Amino acid sequence: MRKTKAKKRTLLPDPKFNDQLVTRFVNNLMTDGKKSIAFKIFYDALEIVEAKKEDPEKSSLDIWKDALENVMPHVEVRSRRVGGANFQIPMPIRPDRKISMAMKWLIKYSRDRNEKAMSQKLAAEILAAAKEEGAAVKKKTDTHRMAEANKAFSHFRF
Repeated sequence: MRKTKAKKRTLLPDPKFNDQLVTRFVNNLMTDGKKSIAFKIFYDALEIVEAKKEDPEKSSLDIWKDALENVMPHVEVRSRRVGGANFQIPMPIRPDRKISMAMKWLIKYSRDRNEKAMSQKLAAEILAAAKEEGAAVKKKTDTHRMAEANKAFSHFRF
């Protein structure tokens, strides 16, 4: 690389739960720089999760973290050209990339849901992911299945 690697910026924790992971999620949820609206959507979604949860001793934030953990992939396939052919090579994922992929999938598939408001969509996807079902978890299993199918090419790893 010609330039030096950019420094990792520290995120301020969110005002309600004092958690940096929440701020990171809200930054991914945010569109057009409307952070206050993104925070409102997230907090409303957690209130809906609080109302609909089945486990009384778990908080809505714990359910959200469980959902994020269930969506997190462990391996992915990367394309690599070897001798004129492209191979899909399974590779382990860095921890920070795992988290960001899980967040992006959770947000993407909650946007694709049929509920009326975004907070309801997000809450429904969080509850589904916490029970290890829903579109985001399906994406994770598809990613793992793809890596498993291409395990024969893992000796091409860089």
